[in-house]
Parts: sequence; C-alpha cells; structure tokens
Amino acid sequence: MTKRLAETILLLGFIGIGTTLGLAFLKAPSVSINAFESPEAQRIFYWHVPAAWAAFIAFGFLFVGSALWFFKRSDLGWRMHVAGAEAGLATGLMTVWSGMVWGSAEWGVPWDWTDVRLNTFGLLTFLAMFLVLGRQSQPDGVETRDTFSTFGLFGFVLVPVTYVATRLWQIRHPGPVIGGGDSGSLNGEMALILLLGAISFTLFIVGHMLMSMRITSLEQRLESIQEAMDKV
Repeated sequence: MTKRLAETILLLGFIGIGTTLGLAFLKAPSVSINAFESPEAQRIFYWHVPAAWAAFIAFGFLFVGSALWFFKRSDLGWRMHVAGAEAGLATGLMTVWSGMVWGSAEWGVPWDWTDVRLNTFGLLTFLAMFLVLGRQSQPDGVETRDTFSTFGLFGFVLVPVTYVATRLWQIRHPGPVIGGGDSGSLNGEMALILLLGAISFTLFIVGHMLMSMRITSLEQRLESIQEAMDKV
C-alpha cells in the first residue's frame, strides 16, 4: 500500500476533479444575468480557483526545495524542487487555460496585459516551464542545481504579489474568493462544490509531487550506477 500511496492519492484527485467539473455543469446554481456578461461561463470557476490554489501549493513546495538545496545541499531538497516545478507547471497551465476560457466569454478577450494578477501568475507559470525545460536540457550538477534553485527562490516573491494583486490593482480579474471579505462570500451550494474542487486538486498535486520525487530519486540512483560502471 505504501509503495502505491502516490498513485492512490493521484487517482483520488483525478476522480474528485472529474466529479467537481460534473457538478459545476450539472448542479451548481446559475448566477444573475445582470452580474455577468456570460453567466454560464462562470462554471469554469470551480476548476479555475482550485487549480490556482494547487499551483500556489506547488510553488511553495518549489521554494522550500530550492532553499534546502541551495543552503543545505540536500538531495531531498532538490527532489522537492523538481517536483514543485513540474507540479507548478501542470496546475499553472490548467489555471491559465481555464482563465482564458472565462476571459474570452466574459470580457471578450482571453488575456488582459494591463491586469497585474494575470501577468504575475503568467510569469509564475513561465518560471515553472523554464525550470522544467531547463533541467531537461542541461546536465545535472551542482552549478546547474544552484542556478535553477536560485530562480526558484527569487521567483517565489511573485506568489504573495499575485494573491494581493486584485486588492491593490483590481482591473479585470475579480477579487479573492477565499479570504476576500464580503466580496469573497459564496452561497452554501457553491461553496461545497468549490471545497470539493480544492480538496481534489490538493490530492492531485500531492500525488503528482510524490510520484515526481520518486522518479527523480530513481534517476539519481541510475546516474550513480552509470558513473560507477564508467569508472570500472
């Protein structure tokens, strides 16, 4: 059971995400036509918000892993860095994609380059893409790890900026749904579906990172065996 823990968590996450999306289309109450240009498009919100929540967890994991490697030279920290970058890219792309679906329907444009929150989150996703693709294209070594972990450390500053952006510079993107005061309140049915989505995406991101860390550990062992064979 322990060996399959990551797969089990990931599977539960997938089931929960699918259930959330189904409930969003079939069960979630509709919103006032006076409040939105495209009321039905708001149903993507039950996917978009939990995906963004999971992305922030992944970027937090990336930050901790980067710090452990850079300051402690911890192999566990490097595996956390790799897992956080890959999970951040996956959920970041989900968030960006679903947000563009909403933007196209509600605003008439998929992206607004003047909106701070959209752009800071886009930069976070781009950072994760840079770390994932960069690691795959560069030979593993201390200098490579130091470079990428530095990006992971300094890039994390975009996380709090992204969260508070709509409080300071609300242009198109709505304010925070969670922790947003009166503007973030939801009725009971909507809140339950959103909670299911948040739990499901959290399970997904945890399972994803556990599997990624295990794969990175196996890669490191394989490289060690290869180096030993080369010396022989």
